[in-house]
This record gives sequence, structure tokens and C-alpha cells, in this order.
Amino acid sequence: MSTDTLARKPFAPGGLLRRGDLGAWPVVGGLLAIAIVFGTLNEHFLSAENLTNLALQLAATGTISLGIIMVLLLGEIDLSAGSVSGLCAVVMTILYVKQGWNPMAAIAVALGAALAIGLLHGLMHTKLRMPSFVVTLAGLIGWQGLLLYLLGRGGTINLPFDGFVSRLSDTWLPPWLAWTLVAVLVGGYAAAGLIARRARMAAALPAAPLPWTVVKIAGLAVALAAAVAVLSADRGVPLLLVIFGALVVALDLVLRHTVFGRWMYAVGGNAEAARRAGINVTRIRVLAFVLASVLAGFGGILAASRLSAVNQASGGSDILLMAIAAAVIGGTSLFGGRGRPYAALLGILVIQSITNGMLLLNVDSSVRFMVTAGVLALAVAIDSMARRGNAR
Repeated sequence: MSTDTLARKPFAPGGLLRRGDLGAWPVVGGLLAIAIVFGTLNEHFLSAENLTNLALQLAATGTISLGIIMVLLLGEIDLSAGSVSGLCAVVMTILYVKQGWNPMAAIAVALGAALAIGLLHGLMHTKLRMPSFVVTLAGLIGWQGLLLYLLGRGGTINLPFDGFVSRLSDTWLPPWLAWTLVAVLVGGYAAAGLIARRARMAAALPAAPLPWTVVKIAGLAVALAAAVAVLSADRGVPLLLVIFGALVVALDLVLRHTVFGRWMYAVGGNAEAARRAGINVTRIRVLAFVLASVLAGFGGILAASRLSAVNQASGGSDILLMAIAAAVIGGTSLFGGRGRPYAALLGILVIQSITNGMLLLNVDSSVRFMVTAGVLALAVAIDSMARRGNAR
């Protein structure tokens, strides 16, 4: 939808609903329903201990999902994210444990390898005109093979439990620091929202009503305060969750407030129109694949920290499918041009909550897969209806 079209339509939450642009509301409603259903069926589901474990579980896959969002915004796909995450974790672990490197240097080299992989994928897609599906499918197989080669016959390398990498998943914020972060985040969000509203009004653009802005600020404050209160009742706010949250916020700021971000949405919405407007479409696509691989690599490192080991299953199993599903369930369009990094947070919360709740109820894995598939199908259906609504 063009800027002129938006300007002709006054802002209102009801207007968004009528146009089919439901935003994050279906996901938020789904999370509330999940909390009510599983909280009723199992009293342990909403306990501080279980929610803390849930926060630890979602960080790694959520970070990979952030990278998936980068390519989905362009209407592309990255099927290699899981293999890249495992490979980078293995590279980091070999340098750190086997070669005795400084952990920060090992992490930097692993992320550099991820950057090179993303650059290769992007160039193959843009210069050789290979479909992203084929490029990254080859990457999925090839990088998994390299992972197995590097691990060798042993198949498993353990990380020191008291080392830097393992401590990332075993570090907890003291209460005073957690509450300070809440105050800073709410204050920053409020200031940014009010400044943006004033700027839009000064430019005669549609702006959210002040009461609606206040409601959103209050909602964020309540959500963050409730999360800190619950997590502090157990071990505290985990550092892994803070790292993931910081990535979400940073990426959202980049996409919404930089030229690069506007170009990403422009290329995803209509690549030919973006090219005619002078945007280097090839460069944007290559950068998207680079970001996807780097975030996948970092997600793999967080997963290795959580397990304190890497093995032949690193980056495998259903990690890739869960990362893609999280992005789509969170509201990122498969057709490109629409989505925000917060989709990764909301989507992975939905998936991990469903999985966690069914595990507590001892539901068979076959049922878990079918339920997750149903949620994903529903998310895509909503996306398709929203696309038709925007077209009208």
C-alpha cells in the first residue's frame, strides 16, 4: 500500500481491522488463550520456574527467526539457517575448546564465517539468478555435511561449564537491574512514540489518537513489569532473554528508522518499483541474506551455550521449521514487504508455549506436530486474508 493511500485513510485501530491488517492482535489473543488453557489444565504451566525455562528455550530459536524475517521481508526464504547455526556453533567450539582461543575471538570468527556464507548465498541468488529456495536448500545439505566433517568421529564437543560461553545461559540479572531496564525501555518507548506522533501531526500525516498511544505505553509497561515480577520469583531475568530482546529492539529500530530499513520494505513490496526509484535491489538482497546467516550463526552459539556442547544434531531436528513458523505466526508476510522483528518474539512465544504446555500434559509428539501445523496454517490464512484486504 502506498504512502498516499495511507495518508487518505485516517488512523484508527478499527480501520486496520476493516482493511484486514490485523497486526499482532491475533498473536496476542492466541498467547492469552494458550495461557488460559494450559494454565487451567496444568497449574505448573504459569509457575515462575516453568516460565523461566520457557524464556531460556526461546532465545536461540528466536534469534534464528530474526534472520528468517530479513529474507521473508523480501519475499524470499532461507532454508539453510539451521545448518548455518549448527556449523557456526561447531566452529566457535573447536576454536575455543580444541585450539584454546579466547572465547570472544572464537565467536567473532564463527560469525565471520556466517557472514561469508550469507554473502555467498546472496551472490548466488542475485548474480546467478538462482532461486533462494534452491540456493539455501543446497546450503542446508552442504553446511550440515561440513559440520559433520569438522566434528569427526567423536561427534560431540563439550564446552566448559564455568567458561564464558556456558555462563551466557547461566547468568541472571539482579532485581534492581531488571527493574531499571523496564523503566528505561518504557521511558524510551513512550518518548519515541510521542515524538513520532508530534512529527506526523506537524507534517499533516495521520497519527494515532493520544489515548491509543497512552494505552500502548501502559500495555508495554504492564507486560514488562509482569514478566520481571514472575521471572524474579524464580532465578531472575536470564541474560539470554535480555540478549534476544536487545536484538529484537535494535533490528526494529534499524528497519523502521534507517534508509536501509525503508529500502528493505520497498524491495519486498515491489522490487521493480524500488529499482526504478534508484534503490540498489541487488545490494539489499545480498545484505538480507548476510543478516540472515549472521543471526542464524549467533542463534547457534546461544543454543550451544544452553546445552554447553555441540554435536551432530546441532542446528538440526526441527529448529529451522520452528524458526520459520515463528516468523510467520508472528505476522511476517510470506509475500514480502510486511513484518517486524517483534514477530520473532511473539511467534516463538506461541510455538514454545504450545510445545511446553503439551509436554507438561504428556501429549504425544504426533499431536504436538499436528497442533503446531494447524497454528502455522491459520497464521498463513490470516496473512493471505490481510493481503487481499490491503489490495482492496
